[in-house]
Amino acid sequence: MALSNKQLAEIFNDIADRLEIQGEIIFKVRAYRTAAENILNAARPIADLWQAGALEEIPGIGKEIAAKIDELMRTGQLAFYERLRSEVPDGVVAMLRVPGIGPKRAKEFWDRLGITDLEQLEAAARAGRLRTLPKMGEKAEQKILAGLESLKRRATGRVRLGDALPLAQQIVERLSALPGVQQAAYAGSLRRGKETIGDVDILVATNDPEPVMQAFLSLPDIAEVLAKGETKSSIRLASGLQVDVRAIEPRVWGTALQYFTGSQLHNIKVREIAQKKGLSLNEYAVTRIGSDEVETFDNEPALYARLGMAYIPPELREDRGEVEKALELGPGRVVMPDLIELKDIKGDLQMHTTWSDGAADVMGMARAAIALGYEYILITDHSAGLGVVNGLNPERILAQRKEIDQVNAQLKREGHKFRVLQGIEVEVRSDGALDLPDEVLAQLDLVQASIHTALDQPREKITARAIRAMQHPAVRILGHPSGRLINEREGADYDWEALFRAALEHDVALEINSDPSRLDLNDVLARRAVELGCKLSISTDAHAPAGLRHMALGVMVARRAWVTPASVINAWPLSKLLKWAAR
Repeated sequence: MALSNKQLAEIFNDIADRLEIQGEIIFKVRAYRTAAENILNAARPIADLWQAGALEEIPGIGKEIAAKIDELMRTGQLAFYERLRSEVPDGVVAMLRVPGIGPKRAKEFWDRLGITDLEQLEAAARAGRLRTLPKMGEKAEQKILAGLESLKRRATGRVRLGDALPLAQQIVERLSALPGVQQAAYAGSLRRGKETIGDVDILVATNDPEPVMQAFLSLPDIAEVLAKGETKSSIRLASGLQVDVRAIEPRVWGTALQYFTGSQLHNIKVREIAQKKGLSLNEYAVTRIGSDEVETFDNEPALYARLGMAYIPPELREDRGEVEKALELGPGRVVMPDLIELKDIKGDLQMHTTWSDGAADVMGMARAAIALGYEYILITDHSAGLGVVNGLNPERILAQRKEIDQVNAQLKREGHKFRVLQGIEVEVRSDGALDLPDEVLAQLDLVQASIHTALDQPREKITARAIRAMQHPAVRILGHPSGRLINEREGADYDWEALFRAALEHDVALEINSDPSRLDLNDVLARRAVELGCKLSISTDAHAPAGLRHMALGVMVARRAWVTPASVINAWPLSKLLKWAAR
């Protein structure tokens, strides 16, 4: 079975971790990390490129790594990787998931204290053994214990939205193409756009379920068939994701889709409304209580209208006021009809190129954005303060400006009404100062400030740090504000009300970062920010052209937050954006 892009990326990231623990030179470690990122963001399956003999077309894939991919694809194993795994225990690598533990510290715990897994690490911390090491006092020991507790809270077994969505879309597309299938859609928390999901529920409207079940159980990458039935089957994919498919009659499509989309709290409210009207509602029909009168619905809006409600978009169905709003509006209307859509986005305001840690040059990112129908992009390579990513200093910023000007001139000659803007993702130092001089920041089209380090600072300190950055007259966007990584790292402990009010006072937009690992701000925080009057940006943080397509994930977060285009600065035309940026 051919390895997926995600599986290959995980292997190369794991190789990088083990090499770094062993003390390998940073350039070699970085080469594997770059390969992993570019594989993950590749527009095509690596298996296809491998079969075509075109692996080295992927940026960052040279002969050595291409040979390793070839071995993995041919044999399912990699001798080099197996040797590394025998040399560095899995439990030592797992320590890197604990906030505050880097490769050197993990190796020290292993070499000097004989710790080879997280359980031993916790026991040693509770026994006070860690503090016997150099630069490991009681405070550092307590931070590691707190990090271990955080890791336990994050070990939910839930899959990130950005990992599950492409798989669900592929399955729906395949089932939709079958003869006799009238409609197919994913439901559940995935359809509602939650940042993590438990499993995937797919509904198929058909009067002939047998071919649907056969096609579903014949999908590639099935690791295990969990259940097989005439109208419902379940599988577990090689990725570990469980997928359930139900075949239903087309006449009950609307009722079933509403029911299986959820959420549970939303559905409870809707059923209560039905009961008040003397009706019983289940996944297939509405029944008059005390009679045999049954009504079926082949679409969701008709079902909501029957209950005296406006239609509620799936992302809003979390029992956060949407049911009350639907009753207030009444049938034939839509709750939040101006909810932001992907088509409203006119540009992407965070991405990285080969000037720092990206995989494509400025022109490559521009052409990918043009293909998506955008009017502009903002190049936001890192500043030099984030030392691990080849960030920009003032001299390199000037050189990058020349390249951007050349790209804009070339695109204009080609007849494109498109503009590449020069920005920066400037690093916010531990005290809130910015990583570049004022005169350099003033020359840029738009500046984004981001916090990447010391996210575990106390609430008062990190809140003051972010606010100081937003007070700088050049800063227009605060990037991925919490700094969290879904299922990996908790975000900073801000006083969010104070942060939002400072963003409003200084007219700084807060980013919804669409990277699948971030989705930051989350929906709850984004909704509160907009309620207070804050502006948002929705950007991808793309490090390769394929990453630009993650914009759809950020838009889903914004829809869950009840956000309209008026609050999103990159839903504005370029002239309005530049006028606002210049103040």
